[in-house]
Amino acid sequence: MNTYAQQTTKTKEQSRQNRQSQKGPTRWMKLQKRQDSVMKLLFVGSASLVSIVIFSIILFVGVQGMRTFSGVSPIEFFFSTDWTPSADKFGAFPFLFSTFLLTMLAIVLAVPLAVAGAVFMAKIAPKWVREIMRPATDLFVGIPSVVYGLIGLTVIVPFIGKVVNGTGYGILPAGIILAIMILPTILSISEDAIRALPPRLEEASLALGATRWQTIWRVLLPAARPGILTGVVLGIGRAIGETMAVFMVIGNSPQMPKSLIDSTTVLTTAIVKDMGNTNYGSTWNNALYLMAFVLLITSLLLILIIRVVSRRSEVK
Repeated sequence: MNTYAQQTTKTKEQSRQNRQSQKGPTRWMKLQKRQDSVMKLLFVGSASLVSIVIFSIILFVGVQGMRTFSGVSPIEFFFSTDWTPSADKFGAFPFLFSTFLLTMLAIVLAVPLAVAGAVFMAKIAPKWVREIMRPATDLFVGIPSVVYGLIGLTVIVPFIGKVVNGTGYGILPAGIILAIMILPTILSISEDAIRALPPRLEEASLALGATRWQTIWRVLLPAARPGILTGVVLGIGRAIGETMAVFMVIGNSPQMPKSLIDSTTVLTTAIVKDMGNTNYGSTWNNALYLMAFVLLITSLLLILIIRVVSRRSEVK
């Protein structure tokens, strides 16, 4: 009888312990689900807030800029070369053309050097050299643009002025400064894209008898094209949106440039130079907002283009 009672007591104790052990994981799982739900709401809310802020900026700048056409025709704004706000002339074509020309010049100067540097650091340089060069390259990204502009103003502009026997201001010094500024961005992203490639690509090319340079040129660079293009587009975005460094060396004359050493103005410098002289809601002020809207749309189009190109490159 005592033995039966002891067995019954032991069975009840084991059942109680089993129930407690089952409650522990259940409580922990509920707590984890609650935390996951909270973090999901936090991330969704953050993403929604960022999207709302971005689209609000685009909407505000776009609506304000479109009011320009109540006093100026679109043809005059986009294709006229006469920018004389005092005479109600708002032809922004020189700014658009100079922005495009300056960006293309910066990309032409920066991309070959950046890609060559990326190949060198990813596939040629010893490890100790890369450990020195990569932090030094990243350091250039953090230098304020006004420092680049000051260097251009005191070194590059006087040098070009002596060579061409002129003032030295213009698209050429601005393009050189922008190329230096965007080079670290393109180089870093391109290097990461090359280093992320699977080793079997290089090994297969070498096994088929290709030389080292043939492997780099015909295998690695085409395979890393999406990453390199992403770096180039980010560089273009920075070149288009750069203001202070360009403002200090381009000359800021609202005229159509006839050469790379002519003083001119781009969209960003025109906005900075004239925004403080305008009244909110005036045609002049609205025209500056329209320039900013053009910059935003250009950046969005670049992002869409690079996504399409990257997807096609990945499929191939």
